[in-house]
Amino acid sequence: MPNNTYVITEIVGVSATSISDAIYNAVARANQTLKALDWFEVREVRGTIVKGTVGQYQVTLAAGFRYLTDDEMRAWVKN
Repeated sequence: MPNNTYVITEIVGVSATSISDAIYNAVARANQTLKALDWFEVREVRGTIVKGTVGQYQVTLAAGFRYLTDDEMRAWVKN
């Protein structure tokens, strides 16, 4: 396994449907902006209550993305 260096960022996903959808939404959106996302960890689950029922699921994730080598960066830019 190569030596990697990671940045950890915190993101929050939201869904009116489920915790799983909130996680998916957070990862999918972060992937549009961040390169080399490799992993996530669920740190917190919470939600809102609207008129006595679940209104929204909110999931806080720690997401790790790699610092890319020069070769990886060139390959990424080509794609």
